[in-house]
Amino acid sequence: MRVSVALFTADLRTHDNPVLVAALKDAERVVPLFVVDTGIRRTGFVVPNRAAFLADSLADLDAALRARGGRLVVRVGDVVEETCRVAAETGAAVVHIAAGVSRYAARREERLSVELAGDRRELRVHADSLTAVPPGALTPMGEDKDHFAVFTPYFRRWEGFSVRGVLPAPDAVPVPDVGSAGLPRAQSLASGPTSPGLPAGGESEARRRLRSWLAGPLSAYDDHHDDLAADATSRLSPYLHFGCLSPTELLHRARGQDNPGAHAFVRQLAWRDFHHQVLAARPDAADHDYRPRHDRWRQATEEIEAWQEGRTGYPAVDAALRQLSHEGWMPGRARLLAASFLVKTLYVDWRVGARHFLSLLVDGDIANNQLNWQWVAGTGTDTRPNRVLNPLTQARRFDPHGEYVRRWLPELRNLDASMIHRVPHLDAAARADLGYPAPIVDLDTAAARFRAAKE
Repeated sequence: MRVSVALFTADLRTHDNPVLVAALKDAERVVPLFVVDTGIRRTGFVVPNRAAFLADSLADLDAALRARGGRLVVRVGDVVEETCRVAAETGAAVVHIAAGVSRYAARREERLSVELAGDRRELRVHADSLTAVPPGALTPMGEDKDHFAVFTPYFRRWEGFSVRGVLPAPDAVPVPDVGSAGLPRAQSLASGPTSPGLPAGGESEARRRLRSWLAGPLSAYDDHHDDLAADATSRLSPYLHFGCLSPTELLHRARGQDNPGAHAFVRQLAWRDFHHQVLAARPDAADHDYRPRHDRWRQATEEIEAWQEGRTGYPAVDAALRQLSHEGWMPGRARLLAASFLVKTLYVDWRVGARHFLSLLVDGDIANNQLNWQWVAGTGTDTRPNRVLNPLTQARRFDPHGEYVRRWLPELRNLDASMIHRVPHLDAAARADLGYPAPIVDLDTAAARFRAAKE
């Protein structure tokens, strides 16, 4: 009886899963395996919000496999050691895994390949599982470069790439007799409180949200995705991060609607692939400047704490940080606003902000989070490194009636639209009456400081 292992990582789904499909094609029985990797836990990347979402997703995946006659096999420990142990116990000749793009994932695949080969087993890595276009599939023509460093030429090539078709979920998943540690609870993965507004994880919830998104809101995405009060983004990013939803399926489904909203949304999927191909080629960009600008970042402990807690005195910035704390999520425009305030207004190292986001974001993805922060900081792929987003201008443009601010800052809920974005200009007595803090920095002072630092 031939046995193979489908090692789940960031692809916690049964629909359109190349790893699971290939493993079933290889053998008569398959071990759907997830290893609670103690190596990742030691890095500090597993935080309460993502741990809770992961626990939900694993339970949902187990239920989906059981509906097909199988189950999820869970082990705890070093992912390489545990995978090799399962392969030896079941006599599996091949292990299938989705290709990761982080430095940690690359090392994990290298170690796993070596260890399996030493036992006369094979590792097959699938590059078309976590992104629609595999990292490395597109490179600049006529140049000796291994990735695109600018989005626009990448997007032109990306649009013409022949994306594979969507794979159906298997009808049956026969699993051999093998021991399992049981499904982990969130608290066993990472202790600590979760955000009260955290979404439920899992493929079932992902597909429910996908159906709802495609049924209507997608068509208006182009007009409203930057409207902070409208809450008009898909909120599918956590499900993409954990692989509860396939980016390939999402791309095909979005392209099936020929309207401006769908076209704008497809562009965002391309940005996700773009960041993954950058990190795959330059894994050090997770913590080093992609394009060093020799910034002399400020050490500003009190200002950083005020930013983290949503006490900057700038309502739209504070609303964004409070939403992050409550939901473990923010829309893209809020992320840009909050990030620009930290790195361009306060002139604080982008890594400080990236770490804070990763401590709370349920969709905390190394490629997207770190490279978006670098884009804002001017150390990444942005061709305008000195771009500054004025927090007051941004607030008036993307929350003109103050609805987003009032939603997250109850102390300002009685202010009308004409006043809410003028709060930073109020005198101390008026702010005290509102119970709202004074601005931690004057924008003119911040702009002069930024210009001086760049000279």
